[in-house]
Amino acid sequence: MAARVGVLGATGAVGQRLIQLLEPHPEFEIAALTASESSAGSTYQQAAKWRVDSPIPDDIAEMTVTATDPDAVPDDVDLIFSSLPSSVGAEVEPGFCEAGYIVSSNSSNSRMAEDVPLVIPEVNADHLDLLEVQRDERGWDGALVKNPNCSTITFVPTLAALAEYGLEKVHVSTLQAVSGAGYDGVTSMEIIDNAIPHIGSEEDKLETESRKLLGEFDGAELSQNSMAVSASCNRISTIDGHLENVWVETEDDLTPEAAAEAMESYPSLELRSSPDPLIHVFDEPDRPQPRMDRTLGDGMAISAGGLQETPFGLQYNCLAHNTIRGAAGASVLNGELLLENGYL
Repeated sequence: MAARVGVLGATGAVGQRLIQLLEPHPEFEIAALTASESSAGSTYQQAAKWRVDSPIPDDIAEMTVTATDPDAVPDDVDLIFSSLPSSVGAEVEPGFCEAGYIVSSNSSNSRMAEDVPLVIPEVNADHLDLLEVQRDERGWDGALVKNPNCSTITFVPTLAALAEYGLEKVHVSTLQAVSGAGYDGVTSMEIIDNAIPHIGSEEDKLETESRKLLGEFDGAELSQNSMAVSASCNRISTIDGHLENVWVETEDDLTPEAAAEAMESYPSLELRSSPDPLIHVFDEPDRPQPRMDRTLGDGMAISAGGLQETPFGLQYNCLAHNTIRGAAGASVLNGELLLENGYL
């Protein structure tokens, strides 16, 4: 029997992608869609300016959108997916958890809170046990789990594959697609024939979230990874797919050949949305490329290439689809992990 789920912020870009992924999902049944007060009471088709690359599912189009309030969501909903803006999420997500709902959230608020698990299932599934600490400390019947930023998700699995060599310093420069800013986030006059070498607060997310994701959980508290991380974030004119240039310095010697083998053999999970392989490594020096490689593994795979030795350690490029693997798909995957671990 499928778990009944709701989507908070269902009319936005990530909310639409969540619906696209959830509607055919055999383990989940969409039972509630929420949006702003101005959209409450409308059908979803009336409320949403649909922009995803497939039609609105017929049954979803006729669903009534409710307010983003625990009292407006049916009690028998097992899991909430949140794609709210972080300022809104910070206000309303705790209320859903207090009301007994389990929330798998893509919003950036609370990602670095000590008792909130920040999870990429193939990397740190054991951090989900932090929910027991969270419930004890906050007195919630529900729970809150986060997936990381879309640019963080792109390079952290490759670092996890190299962790056995002792990660010391990581430098990353991102080339991020315009969809990461939302439909109205970057105007055509800003980005056509241009690149923007600044994305507000993005660098901090890569530097802090990566250390939390690769940290150790001892059953009581989480200690962050000690590696040093520096990031430079840039917006470019691709539609989807974040491409990143990474330099890694390790304690032990690491050749490009050993790194490629470690990435290729890094294990995936037997969750429905987890791709196999998790990391696809290209031999070609000019891959991965966003237009050609962002949909590998139905948009859930990480790809890497261009591995080479430099005076600053191992250098390589990596890529992920930012609105699938980096956002909606990451939340769905965390939902599958919650289901697998008996939280639903």
